[in-house]
This record gives sequence, structure tokens and C-alpha cells, in this order.
Amino acid sequence: MCRNIKTLFNFDPPVTDEEIRDAALQFVRKISGFTKPSKANEAIFQSAVNEISLASSRLLASLETNAAPKDRDEEAAKKKARSAERFAV
Repeated sequence: MCRNIKTLFNFDPPVTDEEIRDAALQFVRKISGFTKPSKANEAIFQSAVNEISLASSRLLASLETNAAPKDRDEEAAKKKARSAERFAV
């Protein structure tokens, strides 16, 4: 479940609000143990996702680095190559 949370800082093009929300959703799913909350817990579950999304957005906007932004396509290719090597038959 939590493996879907990816590094979001210092990429070109920059992270989108949707990517931040997806990471927040995965985080809440992981710590709550629910992939889909019951109706009784749905409102608090969504509230937690919203709060974590906002905090993550503030964090990413505040971080500074001297490193050049990483290219998303290049990083995806590296990840795919590592995965192919790891799961080679």
C-alpha cells in the first residue's frame, strides 16, 4: 500500500496538487489500515487526507535546494530498470 508514495520534491515539472493528494491518501490508508473507510469513518478519513495534503503542500513549497531538479521521465526510466532487474525471470 505505502509503496505508492513517491518523492515529490525537486522535480521538473513540479509536483501537482493531485500527486500530493494521492500521496496523502496512501499515507492515511497505511496508518489507518483501511483502503476504503466505512461510512462511519469516511468524513474523518477524508478530513485527514485534506489536512495531510495541505501540510505536504506547505512543506514542499517551503523546502529549498541547490540541486538541479530531477527529470521525471529519467527517474521513471531508472525505476523501471531497477524493477525489471529485481523481478527478472
